[in-house]
Amino acid sequence: MVAEFKNRNEWALILGGSAGLGLASAKKLAMHGLNIIIVHRNSRADTPQLEKEFDLIKANEVECLSFNKDAMSVEKRNLMIDAVKAKLGTEGKIKVLIHSIAKGNLKPMVDGENPTLQNDDFHVTLESMAISLYDWTKLIFGSKLFAADARIISFTSEGNKKAFPGYGAVSVAKAALEAITRNIALEFAPFGIKANCIQAGVTDTVSFRAIPGHEILEKASLHRNPFKRLTRPEDVANVVYLLCKEEAAWINGNIIIVDGGEHIN
Repeated sequence: MVAEFKNRNEWALILGGSAGLGLASAKKLAMHGLNIIIVHRNSRADTPQLEKEFDLIKANEVECLSFNKDAMSVEKRNLMIDAVKAKLGTEGKIKVLIHSIAKGNLKPMVDGENPTLQNDDFHVTLESMAISLYDWTKLIFGSKLFAADARIISFTSEGNKKAFPGYGAVSVAKAALEAITRNIALEFAPFGIKANCIQAGVTDTVSFRAIPGHEILEKASLHRNPFKRLTRPEDVANVVYLLCKEEAAWINGNIIIVDGGEHIN
């Protein structure tokens, strides 16, 4: 295993890093020497399992700083950044910012018996799953914490273009997330920052299982995928790592599909 980031005092800050794609990315980057900062929101009951996951990250001889706080709160964001600045000192820098927040509303637009999607549901989902990427990028940039060759990575899905019952608010947020990522790629490029979005195939995560009718999506994905399996968090984490490498410095403003070819069928 090549730990090319080791001893550089460089860090990965992962928003939503306690499960799924975010946690898999944290583990992968730690294996290659990046120190890890995880912002997450979990209950006290989740703490023992999370501590085990964080210990696995630290086993790679890297540091792991975690904040169980609301990433949407302006006040708490500022407190977290102050703590990060104190930890990193004058030399430490954030090499990669990963946006893996999956706080979205999954109500249907039409339903005769259950609550349906409302205007406020769109706003909450957009703030959490799209606009927060810009908020954090702006905050880290203003705090002069980004490395000279920093990478920003966000996660989208095929729902950016395709409709599925109950996915309306998230679909809107994914489209917005992609637009924000592209514009970050354009406007922050003069400062050495590259931004890309990974479109993962159907992946069996806690967030995926929360989608109404996810069993239908899973069955369709297995049928469409040339390899007849779902995308795994580790598949996506591998590409996150590739995008952080020096050789990926000219990849900017892209939507990179990581699904084993599922989208072509």
